[in-house]
Amino acid sequence: MPQARSNRRQEPQAPPLSPSRLSSILVALALVAGAFFPHPALAQQAADAVQPEVGGATAGVRAVSAQHEMVVTAHPEASKAGLAMLEKGGSAIDAMIAAQLVLGLVEPQSSGIGGGAFLLVHDGASGRLVTYDGRETAPMAASGDLFIGEDGEAMKFFDAVIGGRSVGTPGTVALLAAAHRKHGRLPWAELFEPAIELADKGFAVTERFNALVAANAESLARFEATRKYFLSEEGVPIFPGTVLRNPAYADTLRAIAKDGEKAFYSGPIAEDIVKTIQAAEGNPGLLSLDDLAAYQVKEREPVCFDYRDAKICGMGPPSSGALTIGQILGMVENRDMAALGADNPESWRLIGEASRLAFADRGRYMADSDFVDMPAGLLNRSYLAGRAKLLSGGSDGGPVLTQNDVQPGMPPDDRTLLYADDQALELPSTSHLAIVDRFGTVVSMTTTIENAYGSRLMVRGFLLNNELTDFSFVPEVAGRPVANRVEPGKRPRSSMAPTIVYRGGKPWLAIGSPGGSRIIGYVAKTLIAMIDWKMDIQQAVGLPHLVNRFGTYDVEEGTTAEALAPALSEYGYRVEAKNLNSGLHGIMIGENGLAGGADPRREGVALGN
Repeated sequence: MPQARSNRRQEPQAPPLSPSRLSSILVALALVAGAFFPHPALAQQAADAVQPEVGGATAGVRAVSAQHEMVVTAHPEASKAGLAMLEKGGSAIDAMIAAQLVLGLVEPQSSGIGGGAFLLVHDGASGRLVTYDGRETAPMAASGDLFIGEDGEAMKFFDAVIGGRSVGTPGTVALLAAAHRKHGRLPWAELFEPAIELADKGFAVTERFNALVAANAESLARFEATRKYFLSEEGVPIFPGTVLRNPAYADTLRAIAKDGEKAFYSGPIAEDIVKTIQAAEGNPGLLSLDDLAAYQVKEREPVCFDYRDAKICGMGPPSSGALTIGQILGMVENRDMAALGADNPESWRLIGEASRLAFADRGRYMADSDFVDMPAGLLNRSYLAGRAKLLSGGSDGGPVLTQNDVQPGMPPDDRTLLYADDQALELPSTSHLAIVDRFGTVVSMTTTIENAYGSRLMVRGFLLNNELTDFSFVPEVAGRPVANRVEPGKRPRSSMAPTIVYRGGKPWLAIGSPGGSRIIGYVAKTLIAMIDWKMDIQQAVGLPHLVNRFGTYDVEEGTTAEALAPALSEYGYRVEAKNLNSGLHGIMIGENGLAGGADPRREGVALGN
């Protein structure tokens, strides 16, 4: 079997999991549960979490129950590491740190210490909800024409992604450290032990890991570090079952465990990061040592809104997630979604139209609020009621909105005419985790390096992000600036939507997903499924996807969502069946304990006690 080395290319182009392939992976996970989990109770929980039920290709599997504490992540090894910290008396933040460090090893295409994250923490002791912005920042040397080529035109997306130009100042390590100072219970260095041990001894490559490398082999081969790590000498993607070691990553983690975040943002690690970015062949970047040294995590006010009997809270700008989800739910709240039900095409027409209207506002107004005066009325109930009138049509009679009908609204604010519309791409990768500890602390964190394998640059065993391509490539249109344009020190707009939902003043749900700009649709659908359609957490995350952002209605191929395509087409939509590979992970908190749901489209599991 080939040994290994490191990084690169795009998750959305990975081969879709057919129902038979998904089933085989789930069964395989169940069979090897004993290898992942050292005692029978945990092995049984892992097996229970992957028993398919009757339904579509991604129809739910059974929710996992626990009484006191729970971890849900995208990989069994990460869930195991997080649970181990909880069993030692650690907090949800301790568990999150251990899980994130493992995810950067076993799921490197999605997140890691070379990227950034948004974190929501409901503190069990104070009852306060805190949000932490660990989003990457643009180098101070960057300008609005960062992605304008020599010909004066915007660069092609992947020409910008691959190499150093797209790398923003990583925020994940600083976020982990800041959260630990506020909410940690265990010693910092102890949280690094599971990832260091696993990097040293190696982990078994899964079929999904292999498939993603294969889909991105060409780009991964462009740089020596990723070529050596992910491919054999003959250029063959590393085989499933191979034990993959990453001693360079282990050494990096040892340095950060010993000296804290300063070991990452200064000294030899920082110097290697900058050297790799600035020397990237064909597409060097601008990130400097000063940019790394100046990075700061920001504690921001959460964005909260009411829907039915729930208070839904999420991350504010530079995330567009909570604001856009709030707009979607605000526009459908006056419809009887419960009576319509999950199988009714009219439900999806309403959700899709509300989504298109919300995405129009998102494209014009939403960006890093430290740099942009955003309209204050985006969640104003009167404004959303007016926008909701545009949802007429379908079973109400009258025409369905056409593509040209969907324009940004005019929120009640005097700044609504300042900006031009943004066409920035945001492609899937990313990972989400949810954790509840026995002290009442709830964590919902979405973490990313943006595109799968990020910039395809690897340093000391970890990948560097390509987050700067979340900015608009064009800084202005017809003389009007784009809100999400590149500016020095600015954080690019994101769709990441870590969410904590309250009922009766108490945390009820922690949820979130990867998926690029489709994250917003995935999370909104899951909230409607649980609040209106009374699904449990596992049914909701496994519910087939239907997403409409810009006019084309995407339905999840290989699932019962395809049966709704003819009805959606009759409404006048262009409908496309696609591999909508979310990674919804969540925990529902009830009077009788915890229920965890892991997205059956990925490898994750829920574990708890």
